[in-house]
Amino acid sequence: MMVPVLPASAQGILIVGDSISAAFGLEIDQGWTALLEERLEEEGADIEVMNASVSGDTTAGGLARLPRLLEQHNPDLVVIELGGNDGLRGMPPTNMQQNLSAMVEQSQEAGAEVLLLGMRIPPNYGVRYTQAFEQVFADISEKYDVALLPFVLDGIAGEADQSLMQSDGIHPTAEGQPLILDNVWPYIETRLQR
Repeated sequence: MMVPVLPASAQGILIVGDSISAAFGLEIDQGWTALLEERLEEEGADIEVMNASVSGDTTAGGLARLPRLLEQHNPDLVVIELGGNDGLRGMPPTNMQQNLSAMVEQSQEAGAEVLLLGMRIPPNYGVRYTQAFEQVFADISEKYDVALLPFVLDGIAGEADQSLMQSDGIHPTAEGQPLILDNVWPYIETRLQR
């Protein structure tokens, strides 16, 4: 197995997300971002993971916080895990697309690669809205040539095994967190090995 190696100038991985990445309802060390730090250490990679995720955050909130985070941390890779709260609040997908696009542009201008973690929302929001919501992530990935994990909770949310989700049906349990990392890891590993 190849050991991920970042350029000497790299400052690590910045994660800008919402409750999914902030380990809502769990101890912070149970979350997938803490597990990512552990896996990087196990791989012998001396890479700092800066988790700037805030429960309840929207793409507008992430966009407002991003410039300072980029300046403060100078990351090599920015992982954007936002949009779920925009969808749950029924915000227009065009607004979400503008905010996420601006975040990608700012990250790229700062010299960082971007990994976009897509989200899906419950079907009760209607076919037209849910499809438009999901399409935002695909469109941004294509336009800016950034990596996209289409659904960060793939194999976790909406599965027969309800033990992977908390009682609210929105947030993964501690048992679901390693599966999030398993979903994300191949994308991160590929970029770190360049």
